[in-house]
Amino acid sequence: MNHNSTPGYLIAQIDVKDYPEYIRRYGMPANALLQKYGAEPLVASAAAQIVEGSAGGNWTVVIRFPSLAAADAFYNSAEYQPLKSLRVNALTNSGSILIVGGFDANALPV
Repeated sequence: MNHNSTPGYLIAQIDVKDYPEYIRRYGMPANALLQKYGAEPLVASAAAQIVEGSAGGNWTVVIRFPSLAAADAFYNSAEYQPLKSLRVNALTNSGSILIVGGFDANALPV
């Protein structure tokens, strides 16, 4: 898989302590930074329908990046680290963040 031509997705499910505070202190600044990396938020919702298993939080986010490299660059950027620290240490109880590549039928095992 070519990491520069396949879209990258950041998928997060987190347990937000206080939605208005989270959006004001983290969501809005993070959204502005995402634009710099060519990202497109696809999902940001507290209304996930659990149809199997259990949810790991009360807030689900899916963000599409132009590539896996762009997703990695955003997550590891110096600009994002203070926001990440704020999210992890003050605004949420827990969470899971995944970065995955988009579907590529040519990359499936035969």
